[in-house]
Amino acid sequence: MKPEDNALAAVGVDAEDEQIYRDLLRRPRATLPELAAHTGRTAVALRRACTRLESLGLVSRMAGRPIRYVPTRPDVAVAALISRREEGLAQARLAALALLAETPRTEHLAPEELVEVVQGQAAVVQRFTQLQQTATEELLVLDRPPYAQDPSQQNAPEMERLAHGILVRGIYDASALEIPGKLRLAQESAAAGEQARVSPEVPMKLAIADRRTAILPLSADASAHSDSAVIVHSSSLLDALVTLFEVLWRSALPLPISDADSRPADMPDPELFALLAAGLKDESVARQLGVSLRTVHRRVSELMDRLGARTRFQAGLLAARRGWWDPDS
Repeated sequence: MKPEDNALAAVGVDAEDEQIYRDLLRRPRATLPELAAHTGRTAVALRRACTRLESLGLVSRMAGRPIRYVPTRPDVAVAALISRREEGLAQARLAALALLAETPRTEHLAPEELVEVVQGQAAVVQRFTQLQQTATEELLVLDRPPYAQDPSQQNAPEMERLAHGILVRGIYDASALEIPGKLRLAQESAAAGEQARVSPEVPMKLAIADRRTAILPLSADASAHSDSAVIVHSSSLLDALVTLFEVLWRSALPLPISDADSRPADMPDPELFALLAAGLKDESVARQLGVSLRTVHRRVSELMDRLGARTRFQAGLLAARRGWWDPDS
């Protein structure tokens, strides 16, 4: 049986029972003997399966004889199962908090538990995903290459957090935006609600959930993949990491916007000076904007002359002061 044949496994329906449910959807009001003839299962096995499906709300038994089961509409039935599963997960979270409360307070602050070391790329990716999924209020992220996961794919856990109204603030290293497609993905995240900025100097990868837990690479070499990471729990070290993020946030510039309709009428080349201020090279800017290198040189010269700026980063700051964008947005 193919994995897609058990599409309802996530809500507690096993493959055999799901197949019977599918058969009933195709043959509503079929009797057990009719189902047995079609599926090759015995009437006893079918009755047991239908009893399980009935307990899940996927079928209901009709009155009278012979015995017939009517399938519930899939959208209604599955939505109810999902809701039931979510309630169970919420209860599990409450139980976890209750168990934590039973732990002696001295154990909460034990030095050996304030910092964990996670080894292995798969384990690091798993813990990073878990950290994102457990954020209930705020997620702070420093984003820079290299990436353990495909950088051309959207960060699904973050998008899910945004959909739940979680505040997400991200600072992208300029080198990240040089990766084909990365700027587009960052703009999609911003459109979904992420507060995004760009900096020419993001020192490391970092993610902080609810200012209670952080994950960062163990290796100080930012140019190489890290197969190990450090998990930092509430402590003065975590407070320092939060402070680092806030300092970088204040000096970073807003991510280039992509919606022309949302720009002030007098804002010239917003993507151009944002990419320049972030530290991207002319070749990368040309590639991102889809123009020639010569065009970039000309437009850069025009912008800097207009602003009276000596450096690209200064051009971005002067643009902010003129109201062409809001660094605090």
